[in-house]
Amino acid sequence: MAFTAKDVQTLRETTGVGMMDCKKALTATDGDMEKAIEWLREKGLAASQKKASRIAAEGMAYAAVIDGVGVAVEVNSETDFVGKNEKFVAFVKGVAETIAKGNPSDVDALMDMKYAGTDLTVAQQQQEMVLVIGENIRVRRFRRFDKGVSVPYIHAGGKIGVIVNLEVSGGIEEKVTELGKDLAMQIAALNPLFLDKSQVDQATLDKEKEILMIQAKNDPKNANKPEAIIEKMVSGRIGKYYKENCLMQQDFVKDPAVSVEQYVAFVAKQLGGTIALRDAVRFEKGEGIEKKEENFADEIAKMIN
Repeated sequence: MAFTAKDVQTLRETTGVGMMDCKKALTATDGDMEKAIEWLREKGLAASQKKASRIAAEGMAYAAVIDGVGVAVEVNSETDFVGKNEKFVAFVKGVAETIAKGNPSDVDALMDMKYAGTDLTVAQQQQEMVLVIGENIRVRRFRRFDKGVSVPYIHAGGKIGVIVNLEVSGGIEEKVTELGKDLAMQIAALNPLFLDKSQVDQATLDKEKEILMIQAKNDPKNANKPEAIIEKMVSGRIGKYYKENCLMQQDFVKDPAVSVEQYVAFVAKQLGGTIALRDAVRFEKGEGIEKKEENFADEIAKMIN
């Protein structure tokens, strides 16, 4: 039974499998659509499902501003090599464009949306990438900013992606890009736990004070000091905690003589407007994913035996 290009397209839309694999399936089944779907399930989809169980902790963290919307997204692959593949990078950028235009509520909603510029869903496009590249690929997380001024930064070709989102007034929106980039680079380098000390919750402060109290009491130099004096010392050290863990209280990397907060205020005054840090996100590829340690000697031994 002969088949047409339209049949290939129909099979692709039905299964989400790549064009070439659909053509192979129709060729192998003499153009029978139902048998072709079954063939793909047995050959193509079964293989991709097996890939889906493999750990994907490499890939790319990407950040961009698309039509005024800031997007940060992490897409994982199994190897760093694939993370630099042109087709993989293009897929990641397409995912970012889909997020910018579609405003999905979460990753599940994103996967059901039409992938930018195609009739396929993001899930189907991801499936196609798995089959073309031959590795497990997974859209892991994203953040989207549609208000304020967003400034993106990508470190080391996709190891870290950062978006800084600023609230700006006074007609200086187009002049804050350099400041945004400086803040994003500092976030990428120092990875602060909080953007500002006002975000530090009481439970975190209490725990930090408890640790500092124990440290102070264990210090021989404080052996004869009253409890009240030690408590004052600890309160003073909380300022150091803010300085180390809160972006706005950190020393500005390009000029350690001032804090980030002071530098932002200085730039706003110089430009003749107001600037406030609304939000920021930092994605590092593979962060928190337990990577499988490969023992190549054992793998080769298993193959021989």
